[in-house]
Amino acid sequence: MTSGIGRIEGIPEIFPIFPLTGALLLPGGRLPLNIFEPRYLAMVDDALGAGRMLGMIQPDCSAAVVEHGPGLFRQGCLGRVTAFSETDDGRYLITLLGLVRFSVVEEAEMRRGYRRVHGDITPFRHDLEDLTGGLCDSIGQGITRGQLMDSLHRYFSATGVEANWDAIDEISDSELIITLCMACPFTPVEKQALLEAWNASERASALLALLEINTHGTHT
Repeated sequence: MTSGIGRIEGIPEIFPIFPLTGALLLPGGRLPLNIFEPRYLAMVDDALGAGRMLGMIQPDCSAAVVEHGPGLFRQGCLGRVTAFSETDDGRYLITLLGLVRFSVVEEAEMRRGYRRVHGDITPFRHDLEDLTGGLCDSIGQGITRGQLMDSLHRYFSATGVEANWDAIDEISDSELIITLCMACPFTPVEKQALLEAWNASERASALLALLEINTHGTHT
């Protein structure tokens, strides 16, 4: 899942972005996308010819609309296209591997209808380190895998989510955190909080809190 992340070179200072509400990409995670709008088809075409990199970022409904479109959260995640196919009706099906988070310094000139940003990855260089998943029975911040799984069982039961528990049991701690953060139906603001957690340990603590809050919320 994480092979090769630490060997990425030549990360661009300016890159295209795909603003998509509720879509969370984390370093080490894989995000499948169905691309059909002409401007984003053009974006993928350009990315495939220039390092295969593009950034995922969420629109911020509390921010003012800007010249190029809705206001954005200030942090997103740069990804690399690792799988690509074209459908008979002209759509692109791609998979993005999350590489490193970025802060938006400023927007660059639009190209072929899609937005681009000057992104700063300096504060997040630690994202480029390989994610080994070798955390034994401790997720971080004093949280055990057992505690997380108990909360997950309650959350899925309360929300009616069906889960393949055998498959969940087989994945590493780091993969579990990434997968749950990206896949659970949290609100955009909650997903942004998970993205902005400083490291995997803080993200695990935030994830556990969200599972508990959302489980409780289903009964109020």
